[in-house]
Amino acid sequence: MEKAELRRSLLKKRQLMTAVECRQKSDRICTQLLTSPLFKEAKTILAYFSFRQEPDISTLFADIPTQGEQDAHPKKIWGFPRCVGNSLHWHIWTPNDAVKIGTYGIIEPHPEAPIITPAEVNLILVPSIACDYQGYRLGYGGGYYDRLLSSPEWANKSTIGIVFEFAYLQKLPIEPWDQQLRGVCTENGLKQRMSE
Repeated sequence: MEKAELRRSLLKKRQLMTAVECRQKSDRICTQLLTSPLFKEAKTILAYFSFRQEPDISTLFADIPTQGEQDAHPKKIWGFPRCVGNSLHWHIWTPNDAVKIGTYGIIEPHPEAPIITPAEVNLILVPSIACDYQGYRLGYGGGYYDRLLSSPEWANKSTIGIVFEFAYLQKLPIEPWDQQLRGVCTENGLKQRMSE
């Protein structure tokens, strides 16, 4: 199956999920991430605002820990993307910060929000339509994440594709420019690609 056809099919399947099913599975994905060493050890995490019924990971960054919780769970620094031309620009964001609707109708941080540099980033949670067992992802076709992850300053970052289990496939059609992710998280667990 070609990428465009597969993309349409999986987006349709995702849209057919009920709001309750989407919330339950999203919550399980968040639980899987919270218990993973990759997430626990990361200080600065790049994430996304859910769009088109993507897995909603907002419970990870929406809750600000109380003083007692901060000792047990150090506060993370969260970064979110803005589409600028053909690139993603990353900004620090907290739940009290303003957002705006950007390119493609996706929620973005305000352009004046502080920038995050690649050197600060420990983990990238990558929105995906599908991922496969080799760590390749199917996105929306804009190539933003493939361009980002192919650049030298981003190439060695830990990356986890976020999908529902039905979109975790044995093999996706790939192109030479497609970048592999280090892991894939679904409601059934975090699967890490073995090092080559």
